[in-house]
Amino acid sequence: MKCEVSNASTTSLMNPVLAPLASNVQQTVGVIRAVWPTRPRAAVILGTGLGNVANEIEVEAEFGYFDLPHFRRSTALAHRGRLLCGRLGGLPVVTMDGRCHHYEGCTYHELTFPVRVMHALGAEVLIASNASGGLNPKFAAGDVVVQDDHLDLMFRRGGLSAGCSMPRPASPMQSPYDRELAELALSVARRENFAAHRGVYVAVTGPNYETRAEYRMFRRLGGDVVGMSTVPEVETAVACGMRVLALSTVTNVARPDAPETVDAEDVVDVASHAEPNLR
Repeated sequence: MKCEVSNASTTSLMNPVLAPLASNVQQTVGVIRAVWPTRPRAAVILGTGLGNVANEIEVEAEFGYFDLPHFRRSTALAHRGRLLCGRLGGLPVVTMDGRCHHYEGCTYHELTFPVRVMHALGAEVLIASNASGGLNPKFAAGDVVVQDDHLDLMFRRGGLSAGCSMPRPASPMQSPYDRELAELALSVARRENFAAHRGVYVAVTGPNYETRAEYRMFRRLGGDVVGMSTVPEVETAVACGMRVLALSTVTNVARPDAPETVDAEDVVDVASHAEPNLR
């Protein structure tokens, strides 16, 4: 069953709590389609330090988040806050140049609202990227991690089906990431000769970076990288029946017994240098 946004009256009969959200999605979709009626093949989310990938897009329409009803503005460093509609490699795509995070005061629905909009526009694939801290000692700064699972430690669940045409049961999360897309990404890395790994992404709310004890705990839980985004968007995309590929750029590798100070500027700098590998 596809996660289509129905009209507000139909949704209200099914779930009056979700009706306003469905109506908001329709309103935003209407604003975009009035300028760009093309059906996108994929939705792309550009994370911290990865905004220059936007230069590869043949932009046909551009919207600041402040121009789109119900979109939250991004306040994080290096997140431009604009929606780009156009073509990437000849394929029609809709791209978020920057995202919002829980630590910016966003609710779960506000974080995931753009995913619902991009799916309602027609996107069937979500490609999400982020910058992350490395937990796996075999990784190095600049490596790309193809997420094959995650640990959701944001402790904010629910609402995954909001904006869909009818109430849905909880979405299965045994395999949220598309294996075929993941293998394709790894094959590109092998062909282009840059380091890429499969890995488990640990999602936390932030904005603080982790303590040494937390790094040790996350690693023992099975995490390979840790970050402050992506999982809410992935969960929503899965609920909508989208295929998902998530790519994480390692900006530093945690060494709890020999800690180094890392700030947001360092993260952006390393991510931007590794950015060509994601193009």
